[in-house]
Amino acid sequence: MAKRIPIPFHNHTKSSIPSLLSKHSKLSPSFIKQVQAASHVYPFRANNYVVDELIDWNNVPNDPIFKLTFPQPQMLFDSDMERVIKLMDEGDDTPASREAIRREAIQIRKDLNPHPAKQKEMNVPVVDGTRLGGAQHKYRETLLFFPSEAQWCHSYCTYCFRWAQFTEVGSEQQFKSKDIEKLQKYIKNNKQLTDILFTGGDPAVMKTKIWQKYLEPIVDEKNAKDFEHLSTIRIGTKSLTYWPYRYTHNDDADEFLTLLEKCTKAGKHVTIQAHFTHPQELSTPQVEDAIRRLRMTGANIRSQAPIIKGINDDASIWEEMWKKQISLGIIPYYMFVERDTGPKHYFELPLIKAYQVFKEAVSRVSGVARTVRGPSMSCEPGKVAVMGIINDMMILQFLQARDPEWMKNPFLAKYDPTATWLDDLKPYDGSESFFYQKELDEMINIGMSSGQMNDDIINKHFNQQQTLTDNKKVKLSSIPNGNALKMNGNSNHSNGHHINGKNGINGHHHHQHINGKNKNNKQMKPDLFITHQQNQQKQI
Repeated sequence: MAKRIPIPFHNHTKSSIPSLLSKHSKLSPSFIKQVQAASHVYPFRANNYVVDELIDWNNVPNDPIFKLTFPQPQMLFDSDMERVIKLMDEGDDTPASREAIRREAIQIRKDLNPHPAKQKEMNVPVVDGTRLGGAQHKYRETLLFFPSEAQWCHSYCTYCFRWAQFTEVGSEQQFKSKDIEKLQKYIKNNKQLTDILFTGGDPAVMKTKIWQKYLEPIVDEKNAKDFEHLSTIRIGTKSLTYWPYRYTHNDDADEFLTLLEKCTKAGKHVTIQAHFTHPQELSTPQVEDAIRRLRMTGANIRSQAPIIKGINDDASIWEEMWKKQISLGIIPYYMFVERDTGPKHYFELPLIKAYQVFKEAVSRVSGVARTVRGPSMSCEPGKVAVMGIINDMMILQFLQARDPEWMKNPFLAKYDPTATWLDDLKPYDGSESFFYQKELDEMINIGMSSGQMNDDIINKHFNQQQTLTDNKKVKLSSIPNGNALKMNGNSNHSNGHHINGKNGINGHHHHQHINGKNKNNKQMKPDLFITHQQNQQKQI
């Protein structure tokens, strides 16, 4: 096959914003100035593909890709916007004025929770008393690695929870490493690992020759014994949206695809964790060509994205996107909740709204698209999904957890129509905290990442007692926090309308009787039975 002619990559940074918006849009000068002000606090990068092929300039400022890539004025609180604009007006673009704006931006960022979910404190592995830089090991099976060569993206998302890594060159906020030897040694010595996730930034910005240094030792037949426990290589990337030419026209595109094929032929499962936020990203022939070529290597493509206010907070958008993805051979994987960092106030949605959108969208697609999970919060204890609503109860479930034991049972929170994050919710039984909190608080004192902690380490540290299970039946309304929701098969309501029907856990019209209100029954109290696991909480 003849090599394709490379397409030049033209980078647009914050200094390009006035000229780009003046050329392509009809936005007012004051709006453009506010976008530029927001870009002093939040990172901005775009490229010629995003500007020329993805953004519908006739729909700006409402175009979803414009909102996804250009910092929006409302991402700054009014008082912060006023201070930045004032410095811009007073300055004369001298080094001194630019430094004044930079210092103000740093102050604003400090209040924006740049590293949520204790990533630095609890996720970084420790080897022989030394922290393994550029890596996170939150869950036992999966190691995240942040290559130094991948500390940027083809374009930046305005909602990105890793926004702080891209605010300044050499930022202390960055996770990064190029120590391949330490990475390999860590994988060899941690047999609980089954997956490695290359992330960033965006690792797809790396040249193939860099990728070869990371991947070839893992799939080399000489090292088969050392890495046989590592079955999956994941690549977290937005490149299919922002620069599909990486897989079609870049000068090393063919070599990269050959490398992925080599990995699959070596018996490794290669999965591209593709970030697609809106169906508009899937609308070009360029992305379809890139997807086709990637799949020819034997790699799978899984899609994930957060639900974002003003961009994709509508069930019809997710329905269209998942259907399109399935038609292209992409596996829907996750709907995330916007994380508690950066401009969360601008993008966040109530959890109830996210749940409604998710269930409505899932109800409209075929079974092959129902691989998707969500809406999921990637929070400090793990990935927590809203699984259902019954009367005044929100049913939550760990999809991943720092301690896998936490995943075994759902737990309950009080219904809260305004809550946007796990920290906003209260245990349904009136406890001060959820069942996992004491153990979570103690984990930070063990001296290693939670992914390094096996059952023996946890048991030793917490002097854990064997969990005793009592299959006593109790009413659902009296369920203790953290206990199982196992329906009694003999109950009149088991698998009935209120559980698996429209108003129940797996339904999508739950709003008809939230907080117990129903047009047919003003205060419905389900007489549901569950398995009550006593002493589930670990003894500290």
